[in-house]
Amino acid sequence: MNIAMFTNTYSPHVGGVARSVETLSTDLRRMGHKVVIIAPEFEDVNHDDQAEQWIYRVPAIQNFNGSDFSVRLPVPLQLTEFLKTFAPSIIHSHHPFLLGDTALRVARHFDLPLIFTHHTLYERYTHYVPLDSEVMQQFAIHLSSEYARLCDAIVAPSESIAELIKQRDVKTGISVIPTGVDLAVFAQGNGTAFRQQHNIPEGALVIGHLGRLAEEKNLTYLAQAAVRVLQAHPDSRFLLVGDGAVADELKLLFQKNGVSEQVIMPGNLSGQDLVDAYLAMQLFIFASHTETQGMVLAEAMAAGVPVIALNASGVREVVIDHENGRLLPADSSVKDFAGVISEALTKPGKLAQWQKQTRKTASRFSREHCATAMVQLYREQVDKFDCQTGQFQDSQLEGLDILVNKIKAEWELIAEKTRAAVKTVKQLNN
Repeated sequence: MNIAMFTNTYSPHVGGVARSVETLSTDLRRMGHKVVIIAPEFEDVNHDDQAEQWIYRVPAIQNFNGSDFSVRLPVPLQLTEFLKTFAPSIIHSHHPFLLGDTALRVARHFDLPLIFTHHTLYERYTHYVPLDSEVMQQFAIHLSSEYARLCDAIVAPSESIAELIKQRDVKTGISVIPTGVDLAVFAQGNGTAFRQQHNIPEGALVIGHLGRLAEEKNLTYLAQAAVRVLQAHPDSRFLLVGDGAVADELKLLFQKNGVSEQVIMPGNLSGQDLVDAYLAMQLFIFASHTETQGMVLAEAMAAGVPVIALNASGVREVVIDHENGRLLPADSSVKDFAGVISEALTKPGKLAQWQKQTRKTASRFSREHCATAMVQLYREQVDKFDCQTGQFQDSQLEGLDILVNKIKAEWELIAEKTRAAVKTVKQLNN
């Protein structure tokens, strides 16, 4: 098949959606499919990179208002010509707005099935928008739901998100397909070398976290818990991997509490460095309430690292309480969260017991399994559209048909946003 993916975030940007799209596209190509990615332009893109041959970059304003999202500028007409040449069999959108709108236009223009992966709880990201309020949060919910209704199939990264989408009265068919994890890669890191590189004492107990350092990740809570643990265990270390808007705030918190010397913040890591970082940890801690899939949790377990986390969507599918770590109530206090971490560090037998279960858990998230499931979904949708795999439909459309499809797409997008606005107003007035 020829697959065209549309995403507002992609490499060299670092984030869950970017990694998910890159992982899936790589696996699909490995299976013999052709994949192009329509993504924003970034200042530090290396256009000589061989991987760029599969990416169509569109002009965009990067990291809008401090967020992960890039606001695309008007897409050049060359995109349509590019897609005519590529001849996609299916369109896969990874966002319900910006380039997600473009994905819908393209799908309608060429009369192709449209798949939408609901990666994000968008209502948890409205603090990046001016005049953030309950109104914006409700609008984000309705906007993503209305977009989902316009698609031919939805991919949910976890059962929790699938259930949430259904609760929002979206009738479109939903398939639960998480982002795959390369189990072999994460089982072969060198934690000892990483510790030596970052001057972590050989016998130190290392708790760790990996991800964007952003407000919606509940990192102040996590850092406060880590401070308590570090103060109670002077021989312990906190390895905080990632970068983002709250990095300086977290550094200040550690400094004020006198634990800076016990904290290692190497910034964003990738490739073998990232794998080695996981292997340097004995325990992974996580407090986010905004995940649709606990990808970093699955990666940690693939590396044999147990997890202590708060019960939330995308997390409860990975962490099984008292089996591969601890899953605490979502409203647990910082004191209670820190207490469970401290208890685990003082019981090496318990950590070893959890560790035995981690890789069994990770096996459910293998890249091969997830990519195969996605291909099956693609084939089902292509078959429903009565077109042969890899055959492009534009040549079969008359000029008037194309015009009608364009008008239909624009009307659907206007109606989608109008319905979302009306539902928000009604809900707030009730």
